[in-house]
Amino acid sequence: MRLTKLEDIETLKPFDCGDDDLNEFLAVDAMFYRKQMLANTFVLEDDEQTIAYYSLLNDKISNSSVPKNLWRKLRNTIPHEKHFSSYPAVKIGRLAVSLACKQGGFGTRLVAGIKQMFVAQQSQSACRFLTVDAYRAAVPFYEKNGFKMLVNEISDDAHTVPMYYDLKQLVNE
Repeated sequence: MRLTKLEDIETLKPFDCGDDDLNEFLAVDAMFYRKQMLANTFVLEDDEQTIAYYSLLNDKISNSSVPKNLWRKLRNTIPHEKHFSSYPAVKIGRLAVSLACKQGGFGTRLVAGIKQMFVAQQSQSACRFLTVDAYRAAVPFYEKNGFKMLVNEISDDAHTVPMYYDLKQLVNE
């Protein structure tokens, strides 16, 4: 198995995660996002198939986009002299695992790898948080991987749920 940036792959191997939007993103939109410098996509594949992929883009968590009680809680994790109106984040724009490889732990291992990548590469550009707009059905997966909701409650009509992970908890001080 190998994890490769999408632009370094000559031909995509077959992929089906069971979600038409996620399948289409990899097949059609991911390279466009790369060319427009909006998101980078990474593909995990073996000799026969695409096992999974994820896409990353810049983001922020700001006081204007988070309920006040959650903002205070989040801001309390930052030293007082460094309180800002927003904090840098990287968004997991898409994450999908093929149907053939579901329940193999690939999604969890990819999320763990993303966390480690951003903790280890702080010299490139600093980010404190990972964010994701999780499909409602994926909320338990992200919670299992340490993400917390950026809303007090999930509205009935919400297709996705904003969530975050504080990378600082991986750094030993």
